[in-house]
Amino acid sequence: MASSSSSSRQVKHQVFLSFRGEDTRVNFTAHLLQALKDKGWTVFFDDDTLKKGEKISSALSNAIAASILSIIILSKDYASSNSCLGELSDIMDRKRNPTDKYIVLPIFYHVNPSHVQKIGGTFKTSFQKHESKQPADRVQRWKSAFQEVGALKGWHIGGKSDRYETEYIEDVVEYISKELDSNCTSVSEELVGINDQKKIILGLIEQEHSRVIGLWGMGGIGKTTLADVAYSEICQNFESHLFLRNVSEKIKNVGNESLRNELFSKLLNQKGICINSPSIGHPYQERLNNKKVLVVLDDVSNPDQIEFMGVKHFGPESKIIVTSRDRQVLKNGRANHIYEVKKLNENDSLQLFSTLAFNLLTPAADFQDLSCKFAGYAQGNPLALKVLGSKLYTKSRKEWESEVDSLKQYAEPKMSHILKSSLDGLRELEKNIFLDIACFFKGEKMDTVEKILSNYYMGAMSGIRNLVDKCLLDSIDCYSMHDMLEEIGKDIVRQECKEDPGKRSRLWFPEDVDQVLRYNKNLVNLREIDVSNCKKLRKIPNLSRALNLELLDCSYCESLFELPCLNHLASRDEDKLRLEGCYSLKKFPQVPSHFCYLDLRETEIQEVPDAIKYLHKLERLLLSKSKVEKVSINISKLELLSELNLSECPMVEFPKIPRSLTWLDLSGTGIEEAALSLDSLSNLQYLNMSGSSIQKLMCNITLFGSREFPTVDLPTPSLRSKILNHMRMDRCESLKLLSELPPYMQNLNVQCCTSLEKVSFADQELYQFDSLGDDLFGMLFCNCINLNQESIDNIEENAMLKIGSLAKKWAARYDWKYQREDFPRLICCFPGNKISADKFKCQRMNSSLSLKIAPNRGSGSRFLVFAICLVADLTHCHRFKYLNCICEYHLTAAGGGDSKSYISKISFFDCSEPNKYKGDHVFILSSNDMVEEDKNYEEASFKFYIIDNDDEVNEEEDYNKVERCGVHVFYVDATEKRVAGNKRSFSHDGEEGDGGLKRLK
Repeated sequence: MASSSSSSRQVKHQVFLSFRGEDTRVNFTAHLLQALKDKGWTVFFDDDTLKKGEKISSALSNAIAASILSIIILSKDYASSNSCLGELSDIMDRKRNPTDKYIVLPIFYHVNPSHVQKIGGTFKTSFQKHESKQPADRVQRWKSAFQEVGALKGWHIGGKSDRYETEYIEDVVEYISKELDSNCTSVSEELVGINDQKKIILGLIEQEHSRVIGLWGMGGIGKTTLADVAYSEICQNFESHLFLRNVSEKIKNVGNESLRNELFSKLLNQKGICINSPSIGHPYQERLNNKKVLVVLDDVSNPDQIEFMGVKHFGPESKIIVTSRDRQVLKNGRANHIYEVKKLNENDSLQLFSTLAFNLLTPAADFQDLSCKFAGYAQGNPLALKVLGSKLYTKSRKEWESEVDSLKQYAEPKMSHILKSSLDGLRELEKNIFLDIACFFKGEKMDTVEKILSNYYMGAMSGIRNLVDKCLLDSIDCYSMHDMLEEIGKDIVRQECKEDPGKRSRLWFPEDVDQVLRYNKNLVNLREIDVSNCKKLRKIPNLSRALNLELLDCSYCESLFELPCLNHLASRDEDKLRLEGCYSLKKFPQVPSHFCYLDLRETEIQEVPDAIKYLHKLERLLLSKSKVEKVSINISKLELLSELNLSECPMVEFPKIPRSLTWLDLSGTGIEEAALSLDSLSNLQYLNMSGSSIQKLMCNITLFGSREFPTVDLPTPSLRSKILNHMRMDRCESLKLLSELPPYMQNLNVQCCTSLEKVSFADQELYQFDSLGDDLFGMLFCNCINLNQESIDNIEENAMLKIGSLAKKWAARYDWKYQREDFPRLICCFPGNKISADKFKCQRMNSSLSLKIAPNRGSGSRFLVFAICLVADLTHCHRFKYLNCICEYHLTAAGGGDSKSYISKISFFDCSEPNKYKGDHVFILSSNDMVEEDKNYEEASFKFYIIDNDDEVNEEEDYNKVERCGVHVFYVDATEKRVAGNKRSFSHDGEEGDGGLKRLK
């Protein structure tokens, strides 16, 4: 079947008719065929189009492939025909092709459209018969096509008070004529009745002296849609083009200059243009004057907005389309032509209404009279038609009649009456969300609005979707709504109490907010205050009477320096007090003791006070990029505090932390020395001091008995297994000493600590290894160029200790390795060009080696776990995290047994990376992917590569050349037992070299 677009086909027939001959051939279909021919359209109709001897199947497929549009006449026995379903499947295949944009129009001929979409009624019986005779995949293809066509918009013919079939045929022919005349490639309710007006606008644009074209009309009449259609059709004829939506609203939110900078950046193809003065500099004027551009300024409310956008500087043959509700704005803005956007006529109004109310192109038969009434009430306004149609979709006739009665109370219903009535049927949740967006969130990013509303309402996402479905809300790049709907929403809130704003549910008008807060009026209804990004706000007044206040958002109020006591805040949820970015706020706020989360990032707060002890429910405290120099010792009394972030604060002393803390970020601080007592680290999992001034970090201080620090009792071994799994010390250029680090730490990042000399690890006997080895184990000492030999030996010894411990875990879960793509692995890296002869007895220059496998002298089976060591020059490597180590190895069995070849890849993807590497580095690596069950192997040979993710393996490539390599084999004895599910389990007896885990010497 052809898959190219219809414009590239040789069109033999413009329209393809699909029908069940026995149902409609001699009546409806014949009359429709004749009407189409009378209009001059070529139609495929099998009676008079097939040549004798031509196969039906190939002819049908060719006709479908060559047509522009298909009409499907779905009658009661349509689904009983194999050939009908076959051609329908071919038609819907074209419809699904996004590059084809094929038009498919269904006619539901005396059948219920829902029975088609859901395969109900007689259609269910037909498909049951097919399922007993046809292959399952073929029937499923037919079903999918049948259900899809049932969901398309079309015509429903049939019913008690239906129109004559000839009237339907006239509608179908007129619609198809419009589609084919305009070469339209899709059916969209937004484009109903737009083509004639589009031609007029395009004609105005083509006139030589027509530079600024104004589109004028009432709200909701379709000005933006008309401008968009014209813009889309001709924008490619211009060097640069931009459609600026909602100009007045954006200027109100971000300012004239910001919007003009956005426009110029797009037109001149230059990021970051910043013109902060009303006038436009000469260089920009010249560049604009050299460009032929197309610009749409949508919803302009002031002629100065047109001039400010610099349209007079656009080059010759440029075109500017401006939409506005005010004709005088367009006149004063020097529009060459002003076009009044027309209302929809009666037929187009009914069609647009029907697409939303019935998902059909004409009204359902039983609703014909009521549909005409609603179309009349809407007075040809597309917005009103959409809102009414969406509200009435799937409703009963009785509900329709009730809606008519509600509109009859107005002698001549205005647009506001019609739109306001559409809110009456909303659930409480939907109405609240509508009012929130109308008052606060119109034009805001979708994810921001969803996050806020989801925190406040249960089921917020469902409510938002329902509002979109009812055409009360738009969701393109942000959540928005028509200006008329916005004003209706705000008016609903104003009517809650005209005299006293303090008794309203929402406040957004600055004067109202000032009046209510300044004079401390009745605030019992006040639940949320959002003054975020108010650059000049300096003080929040007394809110003690706002007893039900749940949200106070002052984020990025950069002048705010004073807050009232907030002990009465009602909410217990996270993110209900937002103070991040309050650059002038110096005092720690007074908040309720039940607060579990406090975000004070980017403030001027200088101290965490003694009163912190009263926040006994606090779990997370964020103070990054603040001015904190001192943290009260009372913070150690917080028994629930798990996260503390003091990154980039000017503090110089390590804080006294509570036992409950699991996550501590001190990166970028001025702390120079820290002694981490295991007594206070009993739960700490993550420590980040990257980029700090740290010079010495000492753990487990009782082991070296320094007089400078008090000794403490060690916790029990069961606790020591959980201490400090992740530590980041990278880019600490003053760091010289890391002492007595926990030996089984999962991630240790010490990259680019160029002064680091000494590294040591605590006695492994004092710790337990309890990791399952499910993730990355990292020991990154890249660019630590001053490490002494003893420290390098300690790092190597610790890496081999971890691999030995992991080897037991990996061998015990041998089958599991085939179920994952990202294998658990250990990566250790440090500067150097030597491989330890003690750790890796078998080593060679270059990138390959062979070794002998020690014979298995035990009574049970065993596993081989390979650890590898490589030396490579990373001077030219700038993308460490994109590197892979590829290990190709071959295992040869003794006595002519089966030999096996494997490829193992160790990815560095999860590793952070410095900007540049210095010289040779040593890698010690192992992976769950390098565990093999010993099948009486006697020899192993290896070949290594270090390559980029996208590179091909190439032995001659020396970009990351492996200069030396070594391999160490861990032998893991396993006693096999049978457990539930016939899976194997393994027991390990003894320590290294004692029957359980052995190293090759």
